[in-house]
Amino acid sequence: MRFAALRARWYKGYLTGGSLLMAGDNAEHALTYWVMWQLFESPLLAGFAVVSHWVPHLFFSIPFGALADRFDNRRIIQISCGMFMLASLIWGVLILNDALEVWHCILLLLLHGFASALWRPADQVMIYDIVGPRDLPSAVRLMATGLSLGQLVGPAFGAAMLFTVGPGIGMLLNMAMYLPFVVYLARTPLDGHQHRTTPRPRVHVRDVFTVVRKLPRYPSILIVMIVQGATGLFIGAALLPLFPEFGNLLGLDDSGLGYGLLIVSMAAGAVIGGISLEAIGRIRTGVGLAVGAAIVYAACLLIFAVSREYLISLPMLLLAGFALIWSESSGQTVVQLDAPADERGRFVGASSVTGFGFRAGSGVLVGILGGIVGVSGALAIDAGALLLIAGALGIVVLARGIRSRADAPHVPVHAEPED
Repeated sequence: MRFAALRARWYKGYLTGGSLLMAGDNAEHALTYWVMWQLFESPLLAGFAVVSHWVPHLFFSIPFGALADRFDNRRIIQISCGMFMLASLIWGVLILNDALEVWHCILLLLLHGFASALWRPADQVMIYDIVGPRDLPSAVRLMATGLSLGQLVGPAFGAAMLFTVGPGIGMLLNMAMYLPFVVYLARTPLDGHQHRTTPRPRVHVRDVFTVVRKLPRYPSILIVMIVQGATGLFIGAALLPLFPEFGNLLGLDDSGLGYGLLIVSMAAGAVIGGISLEAIGRIRTGVGLAVGAAIVYAACLLIFAVSREYLISLPMLLLAGFALIWSESSGQTVVQLDAPADERGRFVGASSVTGFGFRAGSGVLVGILGGIVGVSGALAIDAGALLLIAGALGIVVLARGIRSRADAPHVPVHAEPED
């Protein structure tokens, strides 16, 4: 059924709150990156700003997933929103008082990264609780689309505040982006555990090793995590900083419309892809789609890397964004549906390690290759490597007949969400 998740009573508010959170997250990025460059002009600090956002996902996603299995996920997400708001508040106060120093930036960037890492597993567990397994594919697609829309709107909102009220006031105003989610979570009766049929497991230090040891028992999840990890490591967050160089290669003015379209093309493609996948409503979001869409994503970026024609490069980025959201949303659905019910948060956390944590290495990898073969060559090598890995995984999926509950025509439902 098209847009099936919107039937769930509490989902619309959750989708709105999550989308606003992502917009606030990206608006803060736009403001902080500009301020840090204007004050310090430090490439090292700029690189740390990117890495610091993903390193907490790499080391803490599984422990944070264990928290999602054990505790009230409404409160976990509210705490993460509070951390986001605290970071914005301190940024704003320091900027307005001309007191910002490099060590402040380092601590605030890490605080922001930890807030993101804490939110991700609890977010996925809450989605499952709100809509149940039957409408989970729809809910994951819509949330992924909403987050992509936030990534598209957030930087524009940040830029608007930067040039109207200034970065300091802009940071303070940005705190309001998180408030609707906090209010919503105070109202909803769902805590992420209404579908649980077993006692909530205790949190242990060994949770990380336990999940890693169990992964081979769930080949569908393992395949998806390898795809996510390869995508995060080889491409990850490294593409956006490369756009100025690709703009030069394509002969674009960095203040012109053509360059602006290049910047927003992948996020726009993701929004279009998410809406189209949901509107079609008949495509099963399983392991095959997660891997197949990753192949298309890698192929599009490979063509973009070697293209010197704008009319080829722009559609390739749009299609890459389109394919990426199909791959990511399908992968998230597979992890949620195939994970053991009493450890869903831990498995979602493990997925966040590969999908988000591995992005910490993408900038380093592209930077090293870029220094040797140039930016275009570096992206071509990385996209080619991803294409080979995703293609090999596709062969494994077909040869071994690996399937997920998400591939089934009708996902079994253990309990329906309240309407």
